[in-house]
Amino acid sequence: MDDFFCNFLVSFGMSRTLDCFQTEWYELIERGVFRAKDVGFVPTVYTCNQQLKAENMRLREDLDNYKRAANKAKEAFLKMQKERDFHRMHHKRVVQEKNRLICDIRRLKAHYASYEPVLKQMTEKYQSALRQKMLTSLERDRAVGQVTGLQAILHNLQPGYAIQIPVKKAGHECERKKGLEGSTQRALQEARQQKMLDAGLVKDSEKKRYPKDSEFPVDSQVNSYLARAKECSQPLKHGEYKLENTLKLHDSAVSCLASHPLKDMVVTGSDDRLWKMWALRDGDIIMVGEGHTDWVSGCCFHPSGTQLVTSSGDTTVQIWDLSKGGCVLTFKGHAQAVWDCSWHSCGDFVASASKDSTSKIWDVNSERCRYTMRGHKDSVSSIEFLPFSNTVLTSSADKTLSLWDARTGLRVCTFYGHLHSCNHATFSPESNMIASCDTCGVLKLWDVRQAVPMLSVDTGPRSANQVAFDHSGCAVAVASSDGTVKVVQPGLGQLHSLQGHGETEMQSVAFHCPAERLLSGAADGTVCLWTYGASASMFSMERTA
Repeated sequence: MDDFFCNFLVSFGMSRTLDCFQTEWYELIERGVFRAKDVGFVPTVYTCNQQLKAENMRLREDLDNYKRAANKAKEAFLKMQKERDFHRMHHKRVVQEKNRLICDIRRLKAHYASYEPVLKQMTEKYQSALRQKMLTSLERDRAVGQVTGLQAILHNLQPGYAIQIPVKKAGHECERKKGLEGSTQRALQEARQQKMLDAGLVKDSEKKRYPKDSEFPVDSQVNSYLARAKECSQPLKHGEYKLENTLKLHDSAVSCLASHPLKDMVVTGSDDRLWKMWALRDGDIIMVGEGHTDWVSGCCFHPSGTQLVTSSGDTTVQIWDLSKGGCVLTFKGHAQAVWDCSWHSCGDFVASASKDSTSKIWDVNSERCRYTMRGHKDSVSSIEFLPFSNTVLTSSADKTLSLWDARTGLRVCTFYGHLHSCNHATFSPESNMIASCDTCGVLKLWDVRQAVPMLSVDTGPRSANQVAFDHSGCAVAVASSDGTVKVVQPGLGQLHSLQGHGETEMQSVAFHCPAERLLSGAADGTVCLWTYGASASMFSMERTA
């Protein structure tokens, strides 16, 4: 305790009081006034007080820090309140602007709705006028053909002239003999050319610049395939379909098939950049075409069977002379891959369909593009000439089909009905129906004259890649991605599946009339030959070409 007091007095600098305390303290101890138990240690409460004092000072410092932090938070809160008020006002202005725009849109919609019936009526009138124009053009060309025939007969019946019966060549050549043209035919041709000049479709300068341009034939509507259709009038039955042969022809997918018009030969194109011509029954390779730098997407024989046209992903269309075994002409002009190609029945024109949303009509004689047909909004998947006509059929990924006039490059009619991208479309042998398929496996049959669907068959859910009519027009074959060939008989309301490629995707299908066979090409490079009849054998063999 004495140490405590001494330290206390020293801490406050009370030296005189310290001396007096020490003197009196020791005197009291000497006299026995203080006992040993009275002189002890200072109670711990003083030490606790000192600790509490130090803790109190520390807490005061923390309180000051917290006050400063609270002041900063208050300033930030006030700033955020101001920003909130600003954004709230801005949001109100945006809502008012949005409401004003909604009112304007509603007013414009109401204004547009008032014009919609008129636009619909005008569209119907336009479509009707186009159809009537096409029918009138067909009737006119038919009348011209009849007049030409009558003039030739009258010319041959004159005294001193022998009766000459014109012979139609195998290639359906469209060359007309000038000696058989009468005054009426010449007058009709001159009037037609003058009308085209007046309409601006043909220019004198263009005639002088391209003297080798071929003339489009008259639509005589005499389809020689009808006789073949009558011969094959009995449709193939599902119970008679048998797998005759399986041929391994390519290293990659078989993307296209083309049947020779006169002989038992077939051409297949593949993703391996090659096309191969082979004998139908045993698959012996006759010719191999090398020249494309990307996959071969389409192929088509010349009507006479002497030439072949192919399309490719390298954006080109090539014409091959089968007697020379090489490419004789290459058309360049598409900006993207060419999906399909087709040959006109006269053999002077080739049509091509491309991923760049356009189709082109190429003149083989002048070696140039005559027309570029624009109108589809997406890739054009397939193209085909109506037999012995100047009408072109296209299918597109924009879910529509279109008919075009190859003489003008203008669209005549559009078919609406598919809900998914169209992969392929083709004419029936009688040219009165169109079959089309899409990526969801839906097959549609269309009436050409009325431009409306007659039948819709769901062969899905996998994609339907290609469609083909048999030569009687009573059955339709569909190449499906589920590895089967779907055979549809609309007249009987039947749908059958032919298994031959396993689960490999089927990409192409075609009928070969001379041998009465069905051909199918798959993604594994094989081609299946299907035949019918009681004598057909069921065996499968694989050959490597």
